[in-house]
Amino acid sequence: MTTRTTAGLVGAGVAAPLVAVSVLAAAGALAAPGGGLPDPGPLVRAGLPVAAAVRDLAAALTVGLLVTAATLLPGPGPRQPGLGARQGRDVLTPLQHRTTGWAAVAAAAWTTATVVGLLFTYADLAGSPLGVGTVAALPYFVTDFDLGRALGLSAAGSLLAGLLAATAATPGRLGTATLLAVAAVVPLAWTGHGGSSLNHATAIDAQMTHLVGVSVWVGGLAALTLLRSRLGGDLAITAGRFSVLAGWCYGLVAAGGLAGAVVRLPDPAAVTGTSYGQILLGKATVLTALGIAGWYHRRRLLPQLSVPGRRGFARLAAGELMLMGAAVGLGVALGRTSPPDAALAETLPATTALLGYPMPPPLTLTTIFTAWRPDPLWLPLAGAAAVCYLLAVRRLRRRQIRWPAARTVAFLLGCGLLIAATSGSPGVYGQVLFSMHMVQHMTIATAVPAFLVLGAPITVALRALPARTDGSRGPREWLLAVVGSRYARLLSNPLIVIALFLGSLVAFYYTPALEFSLRTHIGHLLMLGHFLLVGYLFANIICGIDPGPARPPHLFRLMLLIVTFGFHAFFAVSLLSGSALLAESWYASLERGWGPSLAADQALGVALSWALGDYPIAILAVALIVSWVADDTREARRYDRQADRDGDAELTAYNTHLQRLHHHDRHGENQS
Repeated sequence: MTTRTTAGLVGAGVAAPLVAVSVLAAAGALAAPGGGLPDPGPLVRAGLPVAAAVRDLAAALTVGLLVTAATLLPGPGPRQPGLGARQGRDVLTPLQHRTTGWAAVAAAAWTTATVVGLLFTYADLAGSPLGVGTVAALPYFVTDFDLGRALGLSAAGSLLAGLLAATAATPGRLGTATLLAVAAVVPLAWTGHGGSSLNHATAIDAQMTHLVGVSVWVGGLAALTLLRSRLGGDLAITAGRFSVLAGWCYGLVAAGGLAGAVVRLPDPAAVTGTSYGQILLGKATVLTALGIAGWYHRRRLLPQLSVPGRRGFARLAAGELMLMGAAVGLGVALGRTSPPDAALAETLPATTALLGYPMPPPLTLTTIFTAWRPDPLWLPLAGAAAVCYLLAVRRLRRRQIRWPAARTVAFLLGCGLLIAATSGSPGVYGQVLFSMHMVQHMTIATAVPAFLVLGAPITVALRALPARTDGSRGPREWLLAVVGSRYARLLSNPLIVIALFLGSLVAFYYTPALEFSLRTHIGHLLMLGHFLLVGYLFANIICGIDPGPARPPHLFRLMLLIVTFGFHAFFAVSLLSGSALLAESWYASLERGWGPSLAADQALGVALSWALGDYPIAILAVALIVSWVADDTREARRYDRQADRDGDAELTAYNTHLQRLHHHDRHGENQS
């Protein structure tokens, strides 16, 4: 099959969502909003869903092309020794260059469609036709409205990803462009109905999971179809790698879609009795068909790819692309259709609307241990991390490689604490009581990272993951690249880590960042992710054993530990002695008829933060001492082995030197 034919098949997949949007628009699913709102005109009503469909498809194609170039295609191989720094550096292959060039074009389309969608969205909300006033108001919309900010962030991310892709000459820059492209997809999840619904945290997280999975899956298949004629004999290997990746993406899409459906359609009758439910049912049908096609692809067609004549693969891939395109079109229509719980969201009590869930019962000794609200993001992430760690340990044991059980217990304990802090009582009451927020914060920032670092996850991953031999970069190769990158060296600098660890406390609690994390789910996710990462970097410097930049001497680490937590205690005292209430407007807006006053709860929270910093100090200190003793023991053993090999030549040379000094001194005395 020729390249022109392949491009035509991909084009058919691209046209499918536009056809789906047009059909649904004609059927009235995308009609102008009712309730007396002004009509922005047919251009805005018709152009907004089309711009959204083009944006989503261009985003998927950008992400898929970059992921394919970064992780699936054969690469340049390792650096060649004996060459100069510039000549010996890894460079992209011609095929990777071509793929990133196409990704840059797709990113330009993504950015353009997002900007056009911004104009249409503002005109739709304002109820006015497009004009000069719409363009003039765009900066105001992007800076002062959540919807505008989300679309603006996505446009900025896609623009940066496209610029990096266009100028990428090394795998490192390609990897950065890929991460930027995936990150630019995430804000699109904030533009749907999920942010205004009951259990909006679950809805937003489900949508983020869904969009990332769809983008990698749809875009990856499109990229593989475009590149199939250029891959030659590498098609079978590349398609096999994509098949594994597509399986993970299918799971993400299915999980995100199921979670979103449960949130938006709590009544089963709404599935067939509402337009929203019918479109969602259509998406589920398409997803099922794609799962069957993927199973057939993996079981029947992959083993035949090494045989000349690959028409079956092209036809099936084109069919999958058309189904995926139809699913994207249905998703756009779904975003423009009012869900069944839209009216319910407008009648929710003020506190329920703010929290996204009803006010929990009074905090007691019982509810501290029994309160439970599964976190839609951190619970599956922590669970997946624990499962992957156990699978890696099992793989090592099958290869007769010993792995300390204490490290396994430490990592699982860290995952368990992460689940308890986000899904247990700290997660349930963290937005209601400042004291429980502090419990969650200190657990995430100090205790969880300490146990995760003691589990040495990078070491066990590097030992368990398979290595690639064709120059491409899989999980193991990218992990090694990240560990040895200049960014890792920068973030492993003790002074920078301490500045981040301590400066984050001051910046978070003495700025509006605390209230932002309480009022918005995105702010809450950023807060937890930031403190988890900074805490991990700090614990890794103190007692980590994973490969990476050289750590400072043990005595210096001990000094860092003492100074850091001494400042932490001083920070707690400063909060305790202050008279201002933190995030007062947020906590005062909650209708909490139980528990302590705001001032008493804040005092309790500060005291808890002080106390909860003690046991991580003890854990890190003990781990540091054990590491110190172990390093000294290894050094002594190394010295003993060297002495056995050379007959203790170093000690003999030292004694000879002392004897010479002694004779020199005696000779000087005799002359005097």
